[in-house]
Amino acid sequence: MKVIGIVGLPASGKGEFSRIALSLGIPVIVMGDVIRTAVRDAGLPLTDKNLGETAGRIRADQGMDAIARLCVPVVRGREDPLVIIDGIRGDSEVKVFRESFPGFVLIRIDSPFGIRLGRIAGRGRSDDSPDRDVLKARDEREQAWGLGKALLDADYRIDNDGSLESFIRKVMAHLEKVKEVP
Repeated sequence: MKVIGIVGLPASGKGEFSRIALSLGIPVIVMGDVIRTAVRDAGLPLTDKNLGETAGRIRADQGMDAIARLCVPVVRGREDPLVIIDGIRGDSEVKVFRESFPGFVLIRIDSPFGIRLGRIAGRGRSDDSPDRDVLKARDEREQAWGLGKALLDADYRIDNDGSLESFIRKVMAHLEKVKEVP
């Protein structure tokens, strides 16, 4: 099985990458679903504050790689030739996936701050705020989890600073390239 991880700052295009993969029949494991489930199980609303605090608490209690370790058996339970892991947040998570899945490939998605802020304003998720200071704080929180190191560890990079059609072409090209790598 080939496993591809997706890493990027909030609203960089990870979810869009996953939607493209799903449209091609490639299964996607979303790491944030682990956090959303924990927040729901605690009876809390899905807000950025609750998601961030829960993710931080899980990492503090179980280690910075805890969410990745929770995802490994989910990926292993798949029988597909290719699986996408959406939402890597730190270098310790990358390490878990590289150790667990030989040939693991990490794709970095980059998008400028202003474009990401505009996307957040338009997507209407309960954990999003179109406030520039909130996005800066969210970026900083995720950087503290090792996101910057994970971004530097990527095997490939996709710049998502243009049209959706352009991004779709880039994602398709990268998926084809990665499929060919042994």
